[in-house]
Amino acid sequence: MNTAHRGQPAVPGQRPEKIVHDGLRLEHDPDRGRYGLWHREAFIGILGYSIDPRTGVVTLQHTIIDEAHGRRGYARALVTLVLEELRAQGRTIIPECTYVQDYLDRYPEYQDMLAE
Repeated sequence: MNTAHRGQPAVPGQRPEKIVHDGLRLEHDPDRGRYGLWHREAFIGILGYSIDPRTGVVTLQHTIIDEAHGRRGYARALVTLVLEELRAQGRTIIPECTYVQDYLDRYPEYQDMLAE
């Protein structure tokens, strides 16, 4: 999936935009069980996952952002892009990763994706 994104300025009293960078690219590597995030030519980080072969439920295991790119909204963008892709596939998730758990608290519009 190659997608460019542009965020909007934050409005006081509203949540920040989920994606604030232009030129992001999400790459899926199913053999390694991860999604990689790139900003133009720079590798930013990964979100690792596993899929239960019986149910198809995706367990989101860990989000890792390169230290040089930390605290600039990339983890939020990575999780957003992955959740949007999984939603389009009709998947449900188990958020094992604490970052994803916190993200779901902040952005409840993805709560419907939680596996029962």
